[in-house]
Amino acid sequence: MNWLNEVKWDAAGLVPVIAQERGTGDVLMFAWMNREALAKTIELGRAVYFSRSRGKLWFKGEESGHVQTVHEVRMDCDNDVILLQVTQRGHEPGIACHTGRHSCFFQRHQGGVQDGTWTITDPVLKDPESIYK
Repeated sequence: MNWLNEVKWDAAGLVPVIAQERGTGDVLMFAWMNREALAKTIELGRAVYFSRSRGKLWFKGEESGHVQTVHEVRMDCDNDVILLQVTQRGHEPGIACHTGRHSCFFQRHQGGVQDGTWTITDPVLKDPESIYK
């Protein structure tokens, strides 16, 4: 698996990953992978991340059922960021965020530097209480 050596892993052995929805181009989420997670993602064709808070592999959808099928894996020009082209499964439209929203990027800044605010732009599609038991 020499291809794994081409990735520029950080000091903790991780690389940042962006999950982008195939077709719409929506950025669904940001996460981390270690070598094992990236290898498993390629092997299984589904997103496997590394949970820094739990210190272990996180198979996207293992609790929620919101699995990400991976169609393409790309690496940026500096070899230090991975981009996954995915189909979000488990609910229509797909839920990628633990808040029950389609995307984790549901807050938009409005206003100026001094008087700016964050506005929630996307609705909750499913109550997280009913997703995670």
